[in-house]
Amino acid sequence: MTRAAVGDWLESPVVRNAIIGVILFNAVILGLETSTTVMSRIGPLILMLDRICLAIFVAEIVAKLYAHGLRYFRSGWNIFDFVIVGVALVPAGQGLSVLRALRILRVLRVVSVAPRLRRVVEGFITALPGMGSVFLLMAIIFYIGAVMATKLFGAAFPEWFGDLGNSAYTLFQIMTLESWSMGIVRPVMEAFPYAWMFFVPFIMVTTFAVVNLLVGLIVNSMQDAHSAEDNLKTDAYRDEVLSRLAAIEARLAKSDDTAVSK
Repeated sequence: MTRAAVGDWLESPVVRNAIIGVILFNAVILGLETSTTVMSRIGPLILMLDRICLAIFVAEIVAKLYAHGLRYFRSGWNIFDFVIVGVALVPAGQGLSVLRALRILRVLRVVSVAPRLRRVVEGFITALPGMGSVFLLMAIIFYIGAVMATKLFGAAFPEWFGDLGNSAYTLFQIMTLESWSMGIVRPVMEAFPYAWMFFVPFIMVTTFAVVNLLVGLIVNSMQDAHSAEDNLKTDAYRDEVLSRLAAIEARLAKSDDTAVSK
């Protein structure tokens, strides 16, 4: 087969869906490897199936390298696939046993072969510059809040607010609303009855305002990605319609010329 034919075959829906199926099957296999009972009974079969899945992934990458050459590495998604599969090929011995756990990252390959998931990730990446500004604002708020909390409550509650680090971590727990009232704020209010005047505005600003800014940025980026894709489809459809109309006009003109000549 020629390189172009191999490339078209790899991009066909049948092959793409088959790769997604292998990825999901491999995810189940990797999950079964964590079960002592399953591994004691059919461990060799599980390991053999895992190697078969890995061999399929390697074969897919080799086929893409043959079809596209060095152009394969121009795509960020291809580099992502290459790294994920490459990590799985590194031997797990001699202090690199953590790489065995990283094999589950192969499940992330479903993102690169599923167009809808790719759009979600691309929308998230597009939102990162705006998110950086929001994170900077969040860091400033946390720094101010941590300094104030350490000054106000550090002496009475050193475990929570004894220094800047403890205060920042405690405020982060409060922002996530995890045991913030009964676990932290109410005990503090027993010693400082007006402590709510600090914690309630902090929650309002961080949890309900700044965090929702992040959500809004991500939603807007995904909407823009969907709109851009819809525009591309519309342009492609318009170009196809125009080309068909041009072909029809050419045929009609040819027919008219033939009729006049007769």
